[in-house]
This record gives sequence, structure tokens and C-alpha cells, in this order.
Amino acid sequence: MEPTTQRLLLVSPSWVGDMVMAQTLLKTLKRRQPERVIDVLAPAATLAIAARMPEVNDAVLFEVGHGQLNLPYRRKIARQLQSRGYDQAIVLPNSLKSALVPWLADIPMRTGFRGEYRYGLINDMRMLDEARLPRMIDRFNTLGGAINAAAPTIEFPALTVDAQNQDLCLAKLGLSHSATSAPILGLCPGAEFGDAKRWPAAHYAAVADMAIGQGMRVWIFGGPADEGVASEIKSLVAAVNQPQVEVLAGKTRLVDAIDLMSLCRLVVSNDSGLMHIAAAVMCPTVVIYGSTSPDFTPPLTDKLHIISLQLDCSPCFKRTCPLGHKDCLNKLLPVELASVIAQYAQ
Repeated sequence: MEPTTQRLLLVSPSWVGDMVMAQTLLKTLKRRQPERVIDVLAPAATLAIAARMPEVNDAVLFEVGHGQLNLPYRRKIARQLQSRGYDQAIVLPNSLKSALVPWLADIPMRTGFRGEYRYGLINDMRMLDEARLPRMIDRFNTLGGAINAAAPTIEFPALTVDAQNQDLCLAKLGLSHSATSAPILGLCPGAEFGDAKRWPAAHYAAVADMAIGQGMRVWIFGGPADEGVASEIKSLVAAVNQPQVEVLAGKTRLVDAIDLMSLCRLVVSNDSGLMHIAAAVMCPTVVIYGSTSPDFTPPLTDKLHIISLQLDCSPCFKRTCPLGHKDCLNKLLPVELASVIAQYAQ
């Protein structure tokens, strides 16, 4: 029997890409029970993503540093949430700490996978069958139904674009966009997980030159940590082409990236959170895979181009190359993207 929850709290992941993929679960929950009210408890890193999901009633900020217990703060949040009368909490992270707030808030049904000895904190415990549920989205979605329920139909994430904020961002950054403007190629050269997921800056610069030569403009997206590589990419672009390159890394909030990325004709990205955002705003996306695999956390879109050398040593899922050469990315040359760039430059 499916649960008849009227008000549900979702404890969100802390990674941007995982939060985007979690929208597939929210869509499943609303499809099964449209009147269900869903709130999301999220850290600052993913709160903006949750706020752009139409299925979410309220995105509640949860400010605890990674690895910190801070039990008094968790009790404070639990007291605030207790008055909302949740029937169920779904806890997506597998840590013990992530299950504390729903337990402290006395939410009667607390659903999640077994992890970190959290028996009692999670009282609707699910066993993870990795062979049956190979992808992250499959694992998230199985938590939305009864134990042993049939696997739900997966709906792709679709983040809301704020046209007013989009216009404000364009004006603030001095960017132009109209129906007659040159098409935009978005580049996302960052990857928070580690260097083993980052395609070389010189390769991104070569792709930028290729696109500009075919009449495109280039916007480089990223957070403050990506400012250095974004600036390096621009410096490696041919001097004559550099006026067509805008470094947006470090100059935009995550919600701004959502709105601006929706204007791109095409995005080229490492396996990163921004990759998932590009897919969720319906932008055709090229993903460069080296140390990771599209089999586990693929961007959810029909407009996807996967580029990978598929070497024997990959995917290794390491933060840095254990062999010291990073051949899976260094030897993946920009020419591999030539046909895709030509397709979207028209």
C-alpha cells in the first residue's frame, strides 16, 4: 500500500547535482498524491536549487558545517519544524547526522536507506540493492513508495527559470541577448569533487576558439573556486577571439547560473553540479567523462552528448588520478567535439 502522507519533509543532499536529481523523486511524489505538501530541508549549497522546483512548498535553510554535529542547532530546527505536522520525512543522505532532525521533530514515519547505524532514527528502513538500483535517481525514487513497490516512471528534472532575475543579471554583467544575437556556448570547467574530473583548460580554450570561429559567443560558468581556471581558459583563447569570451565564474549566484544557462545554445561541462543544471533548464549538454561514469549519475535530458575515451583505467572514481597521468581527460582532444559544435553553431 502506498503511503497517504499529506505533509512531507525531504532532507536534501548537500551536492548540487544530487539535489537536481532529487527532483525526480519530488515529481514522483506529486504525481502519486498531487495534494501532498512537500518542504525541503537543505544547506545553503542546495537551497537555491530546491527553491526553483515547483513541487517544493518551502525550502528551509539548514546551516551546519560538513561533519559538524551541533546538536543544539539541530534541536532548534527540529522544534521549528515540529509545529508543521509532518506525516513523513524522507532522508536522502545516508549519514546518521542527517536523520537527527526528523527524529528530534517527532515525525512519525522516517524513511531512508540503512546507513551509519541509524536504527531508530530511521524507522522505515530500506535496504539498498545496488545491482537493482544502479543509478542515483533510481535509489532516490524507490524511497518515495512502499517497500517492494514497482519502480516508478522517472521524470526528468525541470528547474524554473526566473525571467526577471535573468534580465537583471544580463544588465548587471553587461551581457546582451536577443533573438538576433550570436548563439552562446556555455563552458563549465569546474568540478568540486576533484581534479580527476576536470578537462584541461587548454582543451576548453580550443573548444571556445572552435565555437567562436563558427559565430558563437562563450560564457564560462562556475563558482568562486573556478575563477582561476575560467580566467586561464580565456587567456588561452586566441587574442582576436577573447572579446567574445565572458568569464562569469565567481560573478554569479547559483540561481543566476540557472537563469543565464537557460540562454545557452549548448553547454560543455565536466561531470559536475552545473552539468545537471544545464540539463534541467533544457539546454543541450556535452559532458566530458574521465574518472567517472554516466552509468551512475547521468544528466537527465534527451539532449545529451557524452564524450569519453573509455580507457581500461577508467572510471576510477578517484579525486586525483591514481596513476598520475590523467590520460582519460588529457588525451581526450577538443576535435572530438567538432561535429557537435558545428551542429549547434548554426
